[in-house]
Amino acid sequence: MYKKLISAIALIIIRAIVLHSSSAKVRATLYPLYLPKSQVSTLQLNCRSYASLQATTTVTLLTIGAKVNGSGRACSSDGMGQRNHSNLVLSFHLPFQSLFLAIPILSIFPSHPPSNFSINSHRMEGSTGMSEAWPMVERNGTQLMTKDEPFVIHGFNTYWLMVFAVDPETRHKITDVFSEAKEAGLNTCRTWAFNDGGWRALQVSPFNYDEEVLQALDFVLSEARKHRIRLILSLCNNWSDYGGRSQYVKWGQESGLDLTSDDDFFSDTTLKSYYKGFVEAVLTRTNAITNIEYKNDATILAWEIINEPRCPSDPFGDTLQAWIEEMSAFVKSIDPVHLVQVGLEGFYGPSTPELMKLNPDDYSGVVGTDFIRNHQAPSIDLASVHIYPDVWLSHSDQDDHIKFVQNWMDQHMSDSKDRLNMPIVFAEFGISIRDERFVAGFRELFMDTVYGTFLRSLETGGPGGGCILWQLFPEEAEHMDDGYAVVLAKYPSTFSLVSLQSKRLSDGAST
Repeated sequence: MYKKLISAIALIIIRAIVLHSSSAKVRATLYPLYLPKSQVSTLQLNCRSYASLQATTTVTLLTIGAKVNGSGRACSSDGMGQRNHSNLVLSFHLPFQSLFLAIPILSIFPSHPPSNFSINSHRMEGSTGMSEAWPMVERNGTQLMTKDEPFVIHGFNTYWLMVFAVDPETRHKITDVFSEAKEAGLNTCRTWAFNDGGWRALQVSPFNYDEEVLQALDFVLSEARKHRIRLILSLCNNWSDYGGRSQYVKWGQESGLDLTSDDDFFSDTTLKSYYKGFVEAVLTRTNAITNIEYKNDATILAWEIINEPRCPSDPFGDTLQAWIEEMSAFVKSIDPVHLVQVGLEGFYGPSTPELMKLNPDDYSGVVGTDFIRNHQAPSIDLASVHIYPDVWLSHSDQDDHIKFVQNWMDQHMSDSKDRLNMPIVFAEFGISIRDERFVAGFRELFMDTVYGTFLRSLETGGPGGGCILWQLFPEEAEHMDDGYAVVLAKYPSTFSLVSLQSKRLSDGAST
């Protein structure tokens, strides 16, 4: 009887912390717990104390004997990259003015926690975890689903999140962009999970990965999870930005390999081993903040094996096709749960010569990619397409640009349904507002065309998937803007357009 009474009191205290979190300035993501007898529930509390100490505390409640134990870690920075460790006591102000719950910190370790306070439950035997409350996004034929509910991607690109998260001075921008996106009804972010060589490199050299940058990526996943934003994580770049395949070739040359072209990235055995080593390191990582392995994290919607691959040295496409099949299968061998996409621009190739006329120019058909064939690789789940009429089309007729977008999307959606039987993701679409060929407001007309074309197809039985805007920026990050940045706070009409699409999608899909 005495033990049951103590157990009940412990349960009331935990429920009070959650239900009255506003009095403790806590943003809770955990609802009332029910702790069955003889089972253990572990709660991870992440906070920033008023003294600017950062701490991660784990509280374990055992209902037998109602024993409460606490352990955690705390650190602060001295501004020189050194961490000062100290004991920390957390107090929660409960509804009763005279009642405080103090949890002593028993163990001190360095950590990189998020900037605000949250409570997350981690599933142990017999307990309920967030992974059950927030299911994986799965593929069912041409549709995306979360359990029995349809899921439509209404997303944005912000490629630099991991790099900004490394620096405490810019880390808050990750929270800002997720908050603004969520306010507009966006549900998915595509971002880089790579940085090969150079400044703030994640992959410093082959098989050598920077833990500080990995912890920055942990923070991105943690913040996305808090805001219920799904992530599409790209694992490499075709271009030299953030390293990409050219950096792999440089590493190979430095090791003595006889490499003459960046296209060797797709065929050289050693370079492929570099890529596989990196992929395995990311997919098998356990997030230092959430304690969830990446390959088990429902925050991740899909892995993208490379952004905008091209292999012009083999216009028939055999080299790139072999690489796509090998690397997508490798990803699936480590993580059979998450979806996988290539990252293509969507150009038609030799397998469908009758469709090559839809490409923006003749060159697009001989860069080694093939929309149909590449997506027939057995381990690919999502068709990926990009839309950049301002770059691809040399003429300046706005009506022709809009017609191109509609035809480009309609054909790819038809092929995704009838030839590929998979969802389609327009993973990048954008217009530069610095392009003097277009009048003010053309970007919103372009966006509305993309949104409307996809929605009409979806409503008439077309494939699922969705559209991802290039690219969303928070305020005070405009120094990174190349003309494509969309700052919702500065463009109310654009915010309204994005929000309207969210409302349209909410009628038939769960976000």
